[in-house]
Amino acid sequence: MKKLSKLSMIVMTLFLLVGCGNLGESSLSSHSQNGKKVTTTQASKSGQYSTLLQNGHYKTSPISGLTGDSDSNNNHNLRSFEAGLLSVSQKEFSPDKYFFQEGQMISATTAQKWLNRQSADNPLGLNPKDNGSKDPDKRNPIYLQQLLEQDFYTQNDKDYRLAGMTVGLSMNDVDYYTKERYGAVFETKISDSQRQAMGQEMANKIVQRLRKNNNLRNIPIVVGLYRQNVNDSLVGGTFFSYGVSHKNGESIKDWKPIKEQNQVLPVVNNETPINSNDADDFSNFKNHIESYFPNLSGVTAQVHYQDGSLNGMVITITTQFYGVAQIRSFTQFVQEAANRYLPQQPALEIKIQTVQDMQSLITKDYNSKQFTNHVLISY
Repeated sequence: MKKLSKLSMIVMTLFLLVGCGNLGESSLSSHSQNGKKVTTTQASKSGQYSTLLQNGHYKTSPISGLTGDSDSNNNHNLRSFEAGLLSVSQKEFSPDKYFFQEGQMISATTAQKWLNRQSADNPLGLNPKDNGSKDPDKRNPIYLQQLLEQDFYTQNDKDYRLAGMTVGLSMNDVDYYTKERYGAVFETKISDSQRQAMGQEMANKIVQRLRKNNNLRNIPIVVGLYRQNVNDSLVGGTFFSYGVSHKNGESIKDWKPIKEQNQVLPVVNNETPINSNDADDFSNFKNHIESYFPNLSGVTAQVHYQDGSLNGMVITITTQFYGVAQIRSFTQFVQEAANRYLPQQPALEIKIQTVQDMQSLITKDYNSKQFTNHVLISY
């Protein structure tokens, strides 16, 4: 089992806080629950969750960052898994009705047992027993790489009660393993059908185990299945299916497909762009800013599609500028180029950075034409 570094945990927590609510003091409201002061943030944007804070503190989940025994190592998976699970949760738990808190019901000890292989010493393991084979096509791979829990509360008068839960299962696309300690890394490819079948089987086992907790018997439990991307990918994976176990249900009988795709632009390894028009728009944007500012180290984009439509684009521009005046001028130029060349519908985020530091940020919401930018300064 591996834990995220303390710095990574802090970054992910701050990312989630920004995604769920505004932590400004003026947006906080306080109540008491079971002798504890419960503070709620107000969502900073429509469609985002308000967050529960207990005694003024944000509670992180004890299982965040725990992973299975595969040598999977792609940090993009970690963030896209967490952000994507919030989108899955919104399918059942509306941000207009529910308050968010990182999962507190599954302990770290329990999660470690579930993520490990099943064995005589660990009957609760969700990953299959080790059959002893080292052959890529004959061994039992590690299917489940990571678990994530999100809890959702409703307010009754001044009290908050747990009213729903979402569990994410991050499933490997490739199981990386070694035949000997510190040896070469080998790969077992996992098919889509294997991943779907194992994910659904594991989901039902988890639901049955969670229902033994009296606090979880009468709430809906959503389970989302996520496909991890391979180690050398420059984008994270995507969710491919989800289902709901309704109140008192012991299983999920109806699974709904999720159609998501991620890609890097410019495309690499002779890939075909998911959408050639979007790829051409980005290429024109890239060529325009590089023609005026040739001393750029790189311009790349991550694109995210939902149901075949471009939903989001994250662009990273690495420069050799360090002066504040240079960065301000360049940021304005990039914003004008984005408005001129890039698709207008998706959410856009443009990060301008040097090798060492972030310099400025340009953003635009989904279906909005209004860009905002901020140049980072120090005193």
